[in-house]
Amino acid sequence: MDSPILHFITPPIPYFIDCGRACYEAGEYHISRSDIGVFDLIVVTRGSLAINENGTEWLLNQGEALILKPDGHHYGSAACKAETEMIWIHFQTYGSWRESANMDECLANQTELIETHKVSAYLNHCDVCSIFIPKHLHIASKDMELLEHFSQLDQEPQSMRNWKRQATFQQFMQHLDLGLSSLSDVAAIRIAEKVELYIRHNYPLPISNPILQKELNYHPNYLARSMLKVYGMTPMEYLLHYRIEQAKKLLLQTAWSVARIAEEIGFNHVSYFSSCFSRKEGISPSNFRSKFTNSDK
Repeated sequence: MDSPILHFITPPIPYFIDCGRACYEAGEYHISRSDIGVFDLIVVTRGSLAINENGTEWLLNQGEALILKPDGHHYGSAACKAETEMIWIHFQTYGSWRESANMDECLANQTELIETHKVSAYLNHCDVCSIFIPKHLHIASKDMELLEHFSQLDQEPQSMRNWKRQATFQQFMQHLDLGLSSLSDVAAIRIAEKVELYIRHNYPLPISNPILQKELNYHPNYLARSMLKVYGMTPMEYLLHYRIEQAKKLLLQTAWSVARIAEEIGFNHVSYFSSCFSRKEGISPSNFRSKFTNSDK
């Protein structure tokens, strides 16, 4: 079957909790558990393992992996036919996440998930992005080497072991995220990333669709379609979004006047900046500052 996709918003990056190995004799089942509170990444290294999660059957053969959700019910749906070995890793996230049927559904819901994340993760003024991990996947040899490295870390002192396990886990997750990108519309993602990077580096300067076309050498319609697919907004909408986010940082971290902040982030007129800010945030720049700093400036 096609694998669902686990969509994580970061930062914070999903973090490592614990890991280990398990072995099942022929005729044994995976244990039944509900609401374990952590994601459970299972990698079969020998034999095969049948698992049901919330009514969906999965059969994992050697070299295959499955990520079980922290709020689901999973159990062994069939006995192992031969001796089976697996590596398990528990991890969790403080950020928002969702399981989606496919990449199109992930991208369609991305804006909503990011807004939820900013509230639940208390990262209102932080640049966030998505991590896409297939729920069921085949583990490449280089990634299997990373998993085997977890066992080698048992020889390290505890203080060093915890640091190195987290670093290894993040490298492993990054490989899985990049691997999934090749299955989606890579061209649109790469173009959208170029637009996003250009805006981040040049947002105080005048930016328009003709300027983006000249700098990136793509038609504005193609740039807009790519940005809509990946970020849920056009380049000009993203430019406004990014400028407002920078304004919020400056309102809280400096004593600059609203007029100076407007100029610093690329607005020619403070009245237009105030109008855009109020329309997007539901509050004026001055009241936003007062709300969080008790300042009337």
